[in-house]
Amino acid sequence: MTTATPRLQIALDTFTLDDAYRALQPAAASVDIIEVGTILCLSEGMRAVREIHALFPEKDLLADVRIAEAGSIISRLAFDSGANLVSVVAGASLTTVGQVCKVAEEYGAEVQIELDEANRTDAAVHWRAAGVKHVIVHRSRDAEAAGSLRWKRSDIDSIRLLDQLGFTVTITGGITASELPQLSTEPVGIVIAGRSIVQAADPAKAAADFRTALGAVWP
Repeated sequence: MTTATPRLQIALDTFTLDDAYRALQPAAASVDIIEVGTILCLSEGMRAVREIHALFPEKDLLADVRIAEAGSIISRLAFDSGANLVSVVAGASLTTVGQVCKVAEEYGAEVQIELDEANRTDAAVHWRAAGVKHVIVHRSRDAEAAGSLRWKRSDIDSIRLLDQLGFTVTITGGITASELPQLSTEPVGIVIAGRSIVQAADPAKAAADFRTALGAVWP
């Protein structure tokens, strides 16, 4: 079980690049991975990936395109635009997952899948065999909607199982720095922060504070 300090991923789910830059430019120094969110990808297209990659070539860049089919075409489009990670939906066929992983290998890139409401940990063995390296565990949607900062036992069990299968485990779900201590013994590899940084009055401070909290919880 790995408990090294997780990397910090900023999720840019804005409608425009201008709005994304308002948060990203001041916060970038404190983040490791830039996520061009699904909304931004749909609104601005691969232009968003190309421009952010050009501005921050040293950062890992996820195109959150949520591939469901046409895996080789969409993943190649994202990688050609500068992404080095792409997302695939949990319900995609293993054929599609395999197509994306094959293209990712060509580019030296990686593939990420987020567990859905069906909590498809049974499929994770097949994802790992296909070459998927990252799986996201989303905190219980019910808990998030209710404003709860607690993580359910089932979420933590998923984190541990996926780590044992060899994945880098990413956590998401309206996460704030204050709730991180309850996961201090868990093998979390990446933490996604979206609204807590993007909508902050001072994104630079919010990102720096989040980075500090990660180092304190997973020293």
